[in-house]
Amino acid sequence: MLGEKYIQIRSKTEEICSLLKDEDHVVQVSEFASPPKWHLGHTTWFFETFILKNSFPEYHLFNPEFDFLFNSYYHSMGDRIERNKRGLLFRPYTSEVYAYRKYVDEHIKKYLSSFTAEMNEMLELGLNHEQQHQELLVTDTKYLFSQHSGLPVWDKSKTLQHLQLSSSFNWLPVKEGVYDIGYNGDGFCFDNELRVHKQYIQAFEIMDRPVTNGEYLEFLNDGGYQNFKYWLAEGWDWIVKNNIQQPMYWHKNSQENYFFYHLDGLNELDPLLPLMHISYYEAEAYAHWKGYSLPTEFEWETAARTYPLFFKNIVWEWTQSAYLPYPGYIIAPGAIGEYNGKFMVNQMVLRGGSIATPEQHSRKTYRNFFHANMQWQFPGIRLIKRNKNQL
Repeated sequence: MLGEKYIQIRSKTEEICSLLKDEDHVVQVSEFASPPKWHLGHTTWFFETFILKNSFPEYHLFNPEFDFLFNSYYHSMGDRIERNKRGLLFRPYTSEVYAYRKYVDEHIKKYLSSFTAEMNEMLELGLNHEQQHQELLVTDTKYLFSQHSGLPVWDKSKTLQHLQLSSSFNWLPVKEGVYDIGYNGDGFCFDNELRVHKQYIQAFEIMDRPVTNGEYLEFLNDGGYQNFKYWLAEGWDWIVKNNIQQPMYWHKNSQENYFFYHLDGLNELDPLLPLMHISYYEAEAYAHWKGYSLPTEFEWETAARTYPLFFKNIVWEWTQSAYLPYPGYIIAPGAIGEYNGKFMVNQMVLRGGSIATPEQHSRKTYRNFFHANMQWQFPGIRLIKRNKNQL
């Protein structure tokens, strides 16, 4: 069964890239967005390095230079190409990277029947790691295409109309109490979802859906991007320094009409679609303007467990929580210990999942995390009110 899962997930990665041309695979337009070729190579390097190379002495590396080219941030695994130079990988050719994937896949399948329990655990981690990069492939490549002056279509079938939300919403009440937080199931989870611990939560109410484009447009039209009083100091400095006047991928024409760029190209902004590509600064400013708040990650998890039908993978949802270890968290020994723990500083937690998140990859305990200015994923907003007297 694990072998079938391996084939399915690895095939899905290449399916995401199936409409890209060779030229699309190479370009990098920002340090935070890696080119598709690098994602394809890095996810393959993970299996080769942490399973094949470590466990099977007779295995021959596809290309020893790939250790340098496709390592990401694992200092314990040696030197690596600088992140902002991944777009310089016009060599190896794209076809060589696909050949690399095939070579590693064949060897994983060859040895799979002899895997130990520990190796199966590493394979499971590698597959979840690849699913994270599937999401990054979508978001990084969308950002790449958005930087082209022609705003080209990547996939005309990837429309958003099916995501339209109701023009109104209800408040879902959550009772005061002490709740369990963290993953307590039998399947896979990342180490940052551990350990289960208690959190006292005061009563609150939370929106039964994310904020829409139309609702956020009211904030924009009310001068939200010109009024410092709604913004955190860092957020205000960010929009002033970068001349931010609207959300990422919003475009305004000469008639003052707004459009939104997505994988299917540039379309008129739909007020009923969920708001996407919002930084934490923008989310917090909007909440301040509305007179409500963003949830903590503990409030979000409790609400999502209480009302699971109202929490779907549409957009990642910003929380007020800094990305920190849970009580009892232990960083794993070796290179795998670099996966999550060393990033627990100066980042904010997002919960849920987005339309780019692979199926069966997210959980109610899943903790995504980014710096407060990051927009290029699919972050959105869901507000809470912490007492019934709040306007």
